[in-house]
Amino acid sequence: MQPPRARYFNTTGPCGPQHHYMLPPMQRLPQARELIEMDRYFVLHAPRQTGKTTALRTMASELTAEGGTAALMFSCERAKSAGDDYAAAEEILLKSLREAAKRSGWPDELLPPDPWPQAPAGTRFSAALTEWCHRCPRRVVLFLDEIDALQGNSMVSILSQLRDGHNARHERHPFPTSVVLCGLRDVRDYKVASGGDPGRSNPASPFNIIAESLRLGDFTADQITELYDQHTQATGQAFTKDAVDRVFELTQGQPWLVNALAYEIILQLGVTSAITAGQVEDAKERLIRKRAMHLDALVARLHEPRVKRVMEPVVAGSFPDIDATFSDDLSYVRDLGLIKQKPPLEVANPIYREVILRVLGDPSEQYVMADPRSFVLPDGRFDLDRLLEEFVVFWREHGEVLIRQEGYHEAACQIILMAFLHRLVNGGGQLDREYAAGTKRLDVLVRWPYTGPDGERLMQREAMELKVWRTNENDPTPDGLAQLDRYLDRLTLTTGVLVIFDRRPQAPPWKERGGFEQATTPSGRQVTVLRV
Repeated sequence: MQPPRARYFNTTGPCGPQHHYMLPPMQRLPQARELIEMDRYFVLHAPRQTGKTTALRTMASELTAEGGTAALMFSCERAKSAGDDYAAAEEILLKSLREAAKRSGWPDELLPPDPWPQAPAGTRFSAALTEWCHRCPRRVVLFLDEIDALQGNSMVSILSQLRDGHNARHERHPFPTSVVLCGLRDVRDYKVASGGDPGRSNPASPFNIIAESLRLGDFTADQITELYDQHTQATGQAFTKDAVDRVFELTQGQPWLVNALAYEIILQLGVTSAITAGQVEDAKERLIRKRAMHLDALVARLHEPRVKRVMEPVVAGSFPDIDATFSDDLSYVRDLGLIKQKPPLEVANPIYREVILRVLGDPSEQYVMADPRSFVLPDGRFDLDRLLEEFVVFWREHGEVLIRQEGYHEAACQIILMAFLHRLVNGGGQLDREYAAGTKRLDVLVRWPYTGPDGERLMQREAMELKVWRTNENDPTPDGLAQLDRYLDRLTLTTGVLVIFDRRPQAPPWKERGGFEQATTPSGRQVTVLRV
């Protein structure tokens, strides 16, 4: 008899308890079971790779095992190729449904009819479900995964058929007692697609439960501890409290990132001792550097017009232009998982925050020719003063060209400086960045480890505040000094740097701007101000 396979942290596809460390899926969706028992049609939405499919599979399996329900999950993803051809979409969906039922191992009396009943295009899906429910000795519950793969008229047709079947149930018409639509988007979009009013509750629509639309949330800090404890119990390898705290800080509980960091440490880095916060940092850097598929899929969205419209003011720290369509764009970007679910308007977690700036800054980084090793002082510390002097030269030579090339034009200054810093710091140190819409700034912390004179490991920390002076605005220096003061308070540092990009058409020439100067913050700190 072979020994059981070791479980591991999963980063690809749905999770299964036999092979993967995982939290009980139903623990994350306590309301779903109640809604199904109430025969409700509802939406479950969450960003990619957060555990939706795993939760639906588990729920379907548990409901069916109890004996009174035939609960089936199937994916709508293949129907994406049908586009507006709703007849083709119906054919693909019914084939996917039948294949899922056959894989379930159900007895014949629970399986859908074969062949499906004949019906005109645009009614085949509902006719098939009606015939199945008529024959099936149990109540039928359906989970339509990847529902937002449906396009245009195909989406309208399928949702309209579900709505009509939902309403006819009250006249003893056989139809699934509960349907769960699962995808990226919230209920609002399905209401629109099925002919409902997105802003009002409409009893004639199955998509009228906006208040009960469920979002599969990120892990809490306690849930990360619970997940990692499964590995400790199985192997004896512990995660230190600092390591778990750092994982939560970096990921804010995003499930794929939580699993990916652990996978990287254990299986890729090959760590066998207790896992530390330093190893979490190493794993984070490796994930970002190799741009794992999950991260690549997110950053591929950055240049979509709807995403850019929200993300550009976030990176620039400016206030977004709000009109009648901004709320929809904001909802879309939230559903993608790029920004936090609640104000303030900022990136969802520090790993995404860093990836976004690295990706946007990559074209500018190719222009940086300086040797990173030349900025290391004889005592091992980093020469920030020289780096800033080199940036002035770089900006004079390439700044205007790079600004014209930058797709995120409003945030170009911040992106270019971040690219310069990343190229020269990241070989031996790390950059922490903080930015959010409406703050009118970007905070940067350079962390540089070095060895002290007695051989002790020390950490050099240098803080910077970035501001942009635009047309018709007041000089940002007073606000910048106050903001830098608060940032230094949080970091318990005594000095820092304020960088001001003067983008006014009437800005004085370089020679009259003064370059570097010393200034005093409201609390009395002596800081450096660089005007470029």
